[in-house]
Amino acid sequence: MKVVLKVMVVALVVLAGVAVGGVALVWEPDRTVAELAPQWAPAPSQFVDVMGMQVHLRDEGVRDDPVPILLLHGTSASLHTWEGWVAALKSERRVITLDLPGFGLTGPFPDNDYRVSHYVTFLTAVLDKLGVQRVVVGGNSFGGRLAWALASAQPARVDKLILVDAGGYPDPDAVMPIGFRLAQVPALSGIIAKLLPRDVVDSSVRFAYGDPDKVSADLVDRYFELTLRAGNRVAVVERFRQAKPGEDHERIADLKQPTLILWGDRDRLITPAMAQRFQQDIAGSELVMFEGLGHVPHEEDPAATVARVKAFL
Repeated sequence: MKVVLKVMVVALVVLAGVAVGGVALVWEPDRTVAELAPQWAPAPSQFVDVMGMQVHLRDEGVRDDPVPILLLHGTSASLHTWEGWVAALKSERRVITLDLPGFGLTGPFPDNDYRVSHYVTFLTAVLDKLGVQRVVVGGNSFGGRLAWALASAQPARVDKLILVDAGGYPDPDAVMPIGFRLAQVPALSGIIAKLLPRDVVDSSVRFAYGDPDKVSADLVDRYFELTLRAGNRVAVVERFRQAKPGEDHERIADLKQPTLILWGDRDRLITPAMAQRFQQDIAGSELVMFEGLGHVPHEEDPAATVARVKAFL
């Protein structure tokens, strides 16, 4: 009830600001891929045609790796969140990262379908396009939810699973940053498509970190600018509307792949109690809790987290 009231207050404040002409202070027009790509898609980035989209991805490392690693980012993030892991892994493995539809430079699904099952179809199409038959799949937050959904839907194609503060279960203790709360207010959906105060992005990124002092202006710029990619603001509203928290979580207990679960003990978006549930439900899974880290431990401390990945692999 408190969270609902807070969201209502925020919504009223935003609407009041618009009513008195404050819109000019936070109005941010869409940006094209052509405008954003020079900064956010240098080599080895490429754009691959999949399901009617030009998907922004990077395919790095050992070319003859029989089981590449596919890494999936969370809501409002991008492939850049995995750069620390890729740098540590690519000398030994083939590593594929991408901007999921609705985020980064890939932009929205043409058919406006943001159900988890549709994302699984998309990921399958990407692997087919790249000629990859079997993968290790890792994912953070919403990307973690997609990782286990892919493993569940296509168990023969997923060799191992890495869940990093992954979505999956209803979490009554979860607290969302202001940006995510606003995106879930139906009355604001049209406004969110036009407005994006940088301060809201800054606050949301800091909220996701265990140590907010690690958040730099450059990091906020990345999240901010890629959210402005044409169509992304509408897409995130649809993603929240169509992919409900906890949906199909009963399938988690059926997973058979060797699974590594990594979690930040200061995660407020998906609490550490959910890590315990994953470990309990996935037979033989390994859980590593990182002291002092938040919702994106792979980004906040890539060295410590990727070391556990290397040991697992």
